Amino acid sequence: MQREIQVICGNVSIPKLSDFLKTITSIASENEVVIQGLNADLIAGERHLHFAVGKALRAVAAGRNIAKDPGIEIMRYASGERQIERSFSIGLREGENNAVFVLLGKMDNLVLALSAIRKLILEKPCFELLAYSDSKRQGILSLFGITDAEIEASGEEHIPELVIERVALADFVK
Repeated sequence: MQREIQVICGNVSIPKLSDFLKTITSIASENEVVIQGLNADLIAGERHLHFAVGKALRAVAAGRNIAKDPGIEIMRYASGERQIERSFSIGLREGENNAVFVLLGKMDNLVLALSAIRKLILEKPCFELLAYSDSKRQGILSLFGITDAEIEASGEEHIPELVIERVALADFVK
């Protein structure tokens, strides 16, 4: 089965996370697609997102996935974590969120699901929300455990590459 990938970004206000996740889950099941929301403030650029999604989908295709749900597998790789519970740190939270939603499915179904998500968010260009910036620095260093020594050795401008390295190592790090 050929699955297409679509990504949509925007601001979303989430008063109660469990209600919001139920809404996303029902949009996904009604349209027979996978939808995974991530905190865009913890994504170190489009390359980070695309690399994580690719790794997750290859793991699922090869039967090497840890999570049963492909969306959770995407979250796991995006966070550079082996453990599912710890990967939720890159997910959405209550309050104001800069969000990125990754959708997988047949194109006709994706169009309908995207339309439903557009009603929930204030859409913004993904290149803006996903781009690495100083405002993301502290959250990203903390989430990915990037040390001052690593930054000193590779340079401040290489933080996004250090994140991608964590994603690449997600299969091996216990």
